[in-house]
Amino acid sequence: SRGIMKGAYDYRVHKVELYLPNLPDAFEGLKIVQISDVHSGSFTDKDAVYKGIQLIKEQNADLAFFTGDFVNNKTDEAYDWMEMFAEMKAPMGVYSILGNHDYGDYVSWPSDMAKRANLEKLKAIHAEMGWKLMMNEHVVLNHQGQDFALIGIENWGAKANFPKYGDMQKAYAGMEAKQGLFQILLSHDPSHWDAQVRKAYPNIDLTLSGHTHGMQFGIEIPWLKWSPVQYLYKQWAGHYQENNQQLYVNRGYGFLGYPGRLGIMPEITLIELA
Repeated sequence: SRGIMKGAYDYRVHKVELYLPNLPDAFEGLKIVQISDVHSGSFTDKDAVYKGIQLIKEQNADLAFFTGDFVNNKTDEAYDWMEMFAEMKAPMGVYSILGNHDYGDYVSWPSDMAKRANLEKLKAIHAEMGWKLMMNEHVVLNHQGQDFALIGIENWGAKANFPKYGDMQKAYAGMEAKQGLFQILLSHDPSHWDAQVRKAYPNIDLTLSGHTHGMQFGIEIPWLKWSPVQYLYKQWAGHYQENNQQLYVNRGYGFLGYPGRLGIMPEITLIELA
């Protein structure tokens, strides 16, 4: 089991070049760093986690994204890790979304108010870290005189037991005039892509997700990519494409359940747009 434990903090940088047909010229070569699923309540080794943060910084990305699940259940878990994760910076900004674990849905609360206060505290932490938390909204980012739209939604899972807090209509409000823009969506749960994004939002060029952790267990070698999570999620790790739409699923930075990983290591994604 030592191999499994060791794998918990064995961060791997996945460098991915994405060819996106509608990409404005100004964004060619733009570098995006993505992390996901920190699950700060599971961490026990500060030095090990910090090595990962240094790797993130070394990527010198133009733009940074966090795609949900900063905690396992409660915002208190995040306090010891805020300072470290606040070091993730990018000239065009750091944008984040919530994952299913961030809402505190999996533990009991003394009152509805306590649960709501927990979420408000988490939102405040994102702000304190310098992350722009996107709650069913969009922002138009400009680079060298050209624009693209970044959309960030709350958790939306296609599986029966996952909540659908994500509201694409709300996130799109005011976008009507900008429909022709190149669009990137941050959505925690990759099942959202097949279930709604591809069907109803064909203008979304690229969706970035996390959530599956590749089940922290599997085999990834040049000729075989397998994990039991593939029986639950059609898109579970890495890059997927259907027609002109693309999806990238990050394998997760942290861990949940058992304290480790085997075969599917924690991931820092460096995406270069082409």
